[in-house]
Amino acid sequence: MTASGNNTDRANQGLEAALGYHFNDPELLTSALCHSSFVNEQPQGRLTSNERLEFLGDAVLNLVVSHLLMQRYPDLAEGELSRNRAHLVNESQLAEIAREISLGAHLLLGKGEELTHGREKNSILADGVEAIIAAVYLDGGFEAAFAFVESRFCRHLDTVDHRRYEADYKSRLQERVQSDYREVPRYQVVGTSGPDHSKTFRVQVSVAGIIAEGEGKSKKTAEQQAARAGLELLDQRA
Repeated sequence: MTASGNNTDRANQGLEAALGYHFNDPELLTSALCHSSFVNEQPQGRLTSNERLEFLGDAVLNLVVSHLLMQRYPDLAEGELSRNRAHLVNESQLAEIAREISLGAHLLLGKGEELTHGREKNSILADGVEAIIAAVYLDGGFEAAFAFVESRFCRHLDTVDHRRYEADYKSRLQERVQSDYREVPRYQVVGTSGPDHSKTFRVQVSVAGIIAEGEGKSKKTAEQQAARAGLELLDQRA
């Protein structure tokens, strides 16, 4: 084995420690780390990108998270389960998990992606997490994949009950002002901060003579927080 091969093995062992899972077939882990930009630059053409694993991992992830939601929140209706799963299984959430395990440092990227800071891109990190989930599933079966996903999402699952109600702030505000004032809330992004891969949005809502603001990692979340603040101002007026 070459020195480069030994270095790769040691790096993968470090990643396995972060994952809390040891691969019986180390090549599955390597495949999960291969971005298409890296594969396209290899003259031998023996490697395959992680895109197929990403496809499978997405399906496994959705199944496991759906199971966990139903198990933990037996009273949630189908629509609420779907909305909360969407909160949990999205690019920014997966990228956050990737950063928790320092996945970016282990990805195999082409020169172009290296130059454009591909290791920090949410899309690449999220795809890598899904590929890792598929690799664990193929290597150790569904129970191993379930355990891995549960370990990474357990603290995020604790926020579900709160998010169930947070999702109603905009509709609650709209229903209230339409009924009492015959107006419709107007939302506007008034500021952003942070790097491109982790922006924070500030949104302002104006209606019925009040102006309120909210912040969040997405425009939708910021709008919800602005609506929540607007409802509080209306309550104070009453």
